[in-house]
Amino acid sequence: MANEIKKVVLAYSGGLDTSIILKWLQETYNCEVVTFTADLGQGEELEPARKKAEMFGIKDIRIEDLREEFVRDFVFPMFRANTVYEGQYLLGTSIARPLIAKRLVEIAQETGADAISHGATGKGNDQVRFELTANALDPSIKVIAPWREWDLRSRTQLLAYAEANQIPIAKDKRGEAPFSVDANLLHTSSEGMVLEDPAVPAPDYVAQRTVDPEKAPNEPEIITIGYEKGDPVSVNGVKLSPAALLTKLNELGGKHGVGRLDLVENRFVGMKSRGLYETPGGSILLVAHRGIESITLDRGEAHLKDELMPKYAELIYNGFWFSPEREMLQALIDKSQEYVSGEVTVKLYKGSASVIARSSANSLYSMDLVTFEEGAVAYDHKDAAGFIRLNGLRLKTWAARNKKANS
Repeated sequence: MANEIKKVVLAYSGGLDTSIILKWLQETYNCEVVTFTADLGQGEELEPARKKAEMFGIKDIRIEDLREEFVRDFVFPMFRANTVYEGQYLLGTSIARPLIAKRLVEIAQETGADAISHGATGKGNDQVRFELTANALDPSIKVIAPWREWDLRSRTQLLAYAEANQIPIAKDKRGEAPFSVDANLLHTSSEGMVLEDPAVPAPDYVAQRTVDPEKAPNEPEIITIGYEKGDPVSVNGVKLSPAALLTKLNELGGKHGVGRLDLVENRFVGMKSRGLYETPGGSILLVAHRGIESITLDRGEAHLKDELMPKYAELIYNGFWFSPEREMLQALIDKSQEYVSGEVTVKLYKGSASVIARSSANSLYSMDLVTFEEGAVAYDHKDAAGFIRLNGLRLKTWAARNKKANS
């Protein structure tokens, strides 16, 4: 395969691992490398990645700001479904990988590259997400996964390779890093090292995006989020772009310690993994969206969405964003959002985000129907007797059979 590869597009962060991969690709495949660095709101300066790529003699260096596309076309569609994996995880890493892989494939097509390459290890989910996306978008593209090919099996070997090839090593990379971090505009994910034992509480210093709820402000903060057709469009009456809106909610949620999660999850590749996730803005959006749906969705719509959501979440977690079944479910979800517009008021206080009010011109909530006073809409209480009688008919038949059988 090495002789067939003339040009590779590498997902490049500029960190130690992907720098080693860059050099390894040049040595092993004797090929031209195009580097691609995506700005998904991870909060890091990306220009150093350009400098490092130049150091390796890279001529085609791509650094792209994908924050708006990420939130608009990936995060928001996912949140229309109130998506959580295994009841808790808001899929911050999972939803970013399809976009990165999509751009890798597109850049490969633009530049005539033979392959794409990523730095995901053979133990994780990301290798699956990158490669399933590539399969779906360009069946002919080759994928190079160095962690499944090379013989560098330890941090010590990686550092030795870096030193032998004059690859700069940040001081904190010497020895064992306390934990590994993946970040984007939706969340931060911290895993490994000091977090590997799920019986040991995570150290306080692991958290990066949220304050300790116990140290959050003693006064609650009330915010209002505006929705149009299932997507948030404003905060406190100010219209914001998707990325700007999520950035604002991250700031508000982080200040109040909202969105921390210590989770042991089931990876697609078969092992359990413990991670500390921080999703302040996303956690606010989850409760706010359910709040606006509570008055704008019919019971049948709402319950069907809740039944389908775990399957939808699993598809995203497992790497099937670009799949026919995910697109089918998305069409159903998007149809349900036609009248999901209005405003939701949320209280932020010491780690919690709770809906305290909601309103919509499309509300299905009828004061005249639910009031304990006499409503303007005719509701005959006697009708309930027949409703209960018919629903109880099969239970009476079942109970009579059981009584007869056991007598």
